[in-house]
Amino acid sequence: MAVIADFPAYPEWAGQVKKAEVLETDAEGRATRVRFVLDAGVISDEYVLGYDWDDDDGVHWRMTDAGRMLSGLTGSYRLTGDGDRTEVTYDLAVDLKVPMIGMIKRKAEKVIVDTALKGLKRRVEGR
Repeated sequence: MAVIADFPAYPEWAGQVKKAEVLETDAEGRATRVRFVLDAGVISDEYVLGYDWDDDDGVHWRMTDAGRMLSGLTGSYRLTGDGDRTEVTYDLAVDLKVPMIGMIKRKAEKVIVDTALKGLKRRVEGR
């Protein structure tokens, strides 16, 4: 969860994220609002996500300030410990302001999910 909560480091491992700036934090110092600059080829945008934390077990987010292309972004990470391993469940839903064929949108979501999970795995294992 420490890697997931370290938003300023996202450009180092989260592929298309070029900048992540924490705008607000809660009493425990965890980010509650983060501005992202994204460059994913056909989708380049800037938006703000709001975060709700479930201790070290998970985090949920939703778009609070839409971008030029993205109109909605909701998701979560859920972490489940299993001995010396951690299983990560990642959910993501993306809504765009521009029309896009369903097949292309699903492929884009898959690329984002795959990139996020592979980047997270590399980052955690490299610590």
